[in-house]
Amino acid sequence: MKRLLSIIAIISVVFIQDLTSNVNIFQDEMDAAEVEETSMAVEEAVMEVEEPEQLNFHQELKKRFIEGGPGFMGIVLLCLILGLAIAIERIIYLNLSESDSEKLTEEVEAAMKSGGIKAAKEVCANTPGPVASIFWQGLDRASEGVESAEKAVIAYGGVQMGQLEKNVSWISLFIALAPMLGFMGTVIGMIQAFDKIEAAGDMQPSLVAGGIKVALLTTVFGLIVAIILQIFYNYIIAKIDSIVNDMENASISLMDILVNK
Repeated sequence: MKRLLSIIAIISVVFIQDLTSNVNIFQDEMDAAEVEETSMAVEEAVMEVEEPEQLNFHQELKKRFIEGGPGFMGIVLLCLILGLAIAIERIIYLNLSESDSEKLTEEVEAAMKSGGIKAAKEVCANTPGPVASIFWQGLDRASEGVESAEKAVIAYGGVQMGQLEKNVSWISLFIALAPMLGFMGTVIGMIQAFDKIEAAGDMQPSLVAGGIKVALLTTVFGLIVAIILQIFYNYIIAKIDSIVNDMENASISLMDILVNK
């Protein structure tokens, strides 16, 4: 009996030792898994903190505009708004001023052959555009001779050219003014940066970063405004040149019609 109890005691001790070792191994595995999960969670949290919020173009532009300061940035924005308003108005006016001068010349010539100068003037009066207005002025002076008609065409052609070029000089002013304001903001930003260095008595990047950032932003926005307005300005100038050339060619054709009538 004692032998049996001894054997049972020995078996129990071995079983308990084996169970204890298995529990320790399981606990170590659980601890390792928890440590791995914790480290992964920490890494994800760090990545979320490090990754900045992605802004769209409109939000980024608004952010940079505010960082540039309301003073000079507001003036630069005003130059852009006024310049675009004038440019759009001129583009609409120039598109409405275009006309088929060859067709008008043929209609005026046919009207003169069938009904005389009065019929030709009615054709011009019913046709929009500067070319028709010049034709009407020339025909109105045709009874006084070809020279008088030619002088009237030249004089009124200058008037129409002035109408085509109206307010275009303001666009060129804003083109020059926007980058100048940007450069002025740059200078002021650099002065503020050096003032901070002088006040601190030490050269630290954090002291001058804000002033230099404002300086660069004002310059960038000033150049962007100038580039946008320059594109519109060149298009308007090209449009005016095309209409003026059309007016000159049509005026020569009108003089030929009056000479050969």
